[in-house]
Amino acid sequence: MIRLTNPDKPLYPAALHVTKQRLVDYWRRVAPFALPHIAGRPLSLLRCPNGAAHGCFFQRHHRRGLPKGLMAAPIVGSDGEREEFLFLDDLSGLEGAAQMDALELHIWGVRFDALEHPDRLVFDLDPDPSVSFEEVKRAARDFRALLEAAGLASFALLTGGKGLHVVAPLDDALDWPTFTAFARGVASRLAADDPARFTAMATKARRHGRIYIDYRRNDRGASAVAPFSPRARETPSVATPVSWDELGRIERADFYCLDKVERRLAALRADPWAGYFDLRQGVSPAALRMFAGARV
Repeated sequence: MIRLTNPDKPLYPAALHVTKQRLVDYWRRVAPFALPHIAGRPLSLLRCPNGAAHGCFFQRHHRRGLPKGLMAAPIVGSDGEREEFLFLDDLSGLEGAAQMDALELHIWGVRFDALEHPDRLVFDLDPDPSVSFEEVKRAARDFRALLEAAGLASFALLTGGKGLHVVAPLDDALDWPTFTAFARGVASRLAADDPARFTAMATKARRHGRIYIDYRRNDRGASAVAPFSPRARETPSVATPVSWDELGRIERADFYCLDKVERRLAALRADPWAGYFDLRQGVSPAALRMFAGARV
């Protein structure tokens, strides 16, 4: 158990009761659910030393003096240089992240033991402010259907912000270039089929009135917010896994906060992502031909 410095420090301007100690208590309660998604993966921490409202920054490299639960593993970058990246394996790492005022944990789509073979496909549906959450939910269901056409089951994650992630666990058969090309092709297909609703272009002008499909989180070195991670916003919302049936009843992407997630997990009769870790699904040659050649 970690010894916290300044445990009574408030972390959220609109929820002053959420202190560093409260964040550690949250991780202790949800660790059995969160760690299977986080452990053993390269990690980026969004650190907010002065709370969520001020001066947050990302850290993904290990350095001396970090809490012992946050460990280093070498990754060779595209420039051939070896860098020491962060990862954690257990509750002590989650506690250590909280000690460092890390409000958000972001994970790569790959494990350290298979760095060149990604196993987590994620699409971020990021709506323009003019787009309702009902439209975002409809978009997620469209994305689910498109992935099903490629033979892939997928899962819905409330981001805790304004959008949704659609996540598909994969086997590790693909290398990074093929994996990234497939992700780009899926996003491009949906954007091409309904350009009034979607864009896969990152430029702000293309996003007006549309939902931006951010497929670039499937690049080597990119990351996405981890399931059960809090967000660094005015209130302590949480990136929360939900079932497809449940999604229809949810009104906002930031519906769940720390307290609600704890109550939800205590009352759940079934895992909303039932079967996620048991899936052994891969991208078929037919699906690669269907999508991997597409361009934005």
